[in-house]
Amino acid sequence: MRAISSFIALNRFGMGARPGDEETLRGAPRGWLNAQVRRDRPALPVYGRLRSSEQILRAIFEGRRTSPQAQAAAVRRAYRRDFYPSLVTRARLMIASDTPFADRMLLFWSNHFSLSTTRRISGAAIPAFEREVIAPHVFGRFSDMLRAAARHPCMLIYLDNVASMGPNSPLGIRRRQRGNPGSLNENFARELLELHTLGVDGGYTRDDIVELAKALTGWGHGGIRLGNQEAPVHGRFQFFEIAHEPGARRILGQTYPEGGAEQGLAVLDDLARHPSTARHIARKLARHFIADDPPEPAITHIAQVFAETDGDLAAVSRAIIALDAAWADPLAKVKTPYEFVIGVHRAAGRIRARRQEINEPLRVLGQVPFSAPSPQGWSDRAGDWIAPQSLMRRIEWTRRLAATLPSSLAPADFLEAVIGPVASADVRLWVARAPSHDAGLAMIFASPEFQRR
Repeated sequence: MRAISSFIALNRFGMGARPGDEETLRGAPRGWLNAQVRRDRPALPVYGRLRSSEQILRAIFEGRRTSPQAQAAAVRRAYRRDFYPSLVTRARLMIASDTPFADRMLLFWSNHFSLSTTRRISGAAIPAFEREVIAPHVFGRFSDMLRAAARHPCMLIYLDNVASMGPNSPLGIRRRQRGNPGSLNENFARELLELHTLGVDGGYTRDDIVELAKALTGWGHGGIRLGNQEAPVHGRFQFFEIAHEPGARRILGQTYPEGGAEQGLAVLDDLARHPSTARHIARKLARHFIADDPPEPAITHIAQVFAETDGDLAAVSRAIIALDAAWADPLAKVKTPYEFVIGVHRAAGRIRARRQEINEPLRVLGQVPFSAPSPQGWSDRAGDWIAPQSLMRRIEWTRRLAATLPSSLAPADFLEAVIGPVASADVRLWVARAPSHDAGLAMIFASPEFQRR
């Protein structure tokens, strides 16, 4: 039983087992996980060598101010210099990580506040968004993460808030006078309510969406020059009073007096503390750590901890670790392609995996980072990842990879190290009868026990 718990800690809560990892747990998998829950996690030294989102976006915005050609060139440079190298750095850090539970929570929250390169002008800065907005808050306050995410230029661009202005703001009135009505964009407000906080069944109305959209008008960034074409360009958040809808807003029964940018922040703080937000996030966390259809008592307990601690994600994380339901079935969840690719490289000890060895399988398997098809992010359900064709692609990739692995990875020992506690008799037999060293390793990677967590 202890060995199975170690398998769950390394795979369900972590990013996959490495040979020798079980010894690091010292027979106390829950204690090993709890030790990773630190509010004061220092930024990794490698982050200091990467450009900030402000630097990346400023260069792009400066190019846009010059000409469409200069903007396109700046975007291309940012993808080459920042985006693609960051994907490799991120993956290598997770492959080598000694704190894989923190990495898993980073992936969870990054997916919760999902951004996509479909907005190419800001896409190159998305890995920096994850480093700056998500990483510092995975064990902090949800309200702080929500504030940081909502005010980031990448989010404001992705969800179209930079195009939103109050109908009765100075700019909105000017647009109407020029025959351009409909200046309010509701997309950002809708996704904040439906995806980031309350959930689709969270009790908000159409009027709440409209009023929240008005409260968020004027939220933009330093690449926009509303009313002042000579102002210097920058890549940070900027509030434009000239586009903000004046007046008080009534949202979810609460009245918010006029207050410029602070009006929207006050709404966000209340949304972060709303009971529907606690339940929406609890359901997503339970689905991620227990089962595609998690038990109701687990959802209720996580929501209660979230509410009682004012969204303290360290306390919520410890509560999930303590849930017996999360340890009941070692193979309840299916690894997404990203988790699978990272897990394969971790198991094989490929801490210096090359760019193509990371990016190419993710492209083939359909989960290139930061390219989710909608603001909902990537699915967390098995049916969306293990259709027969998708499973065959995983097997084909691992066959090719296994042929490159050193002969020192003996299949029988490798099996015990990465899936031993849950390996079926059939898998053991297949590996034992494998016609070659690489065929045995490929069978381990292709096994249901390795594909699941």
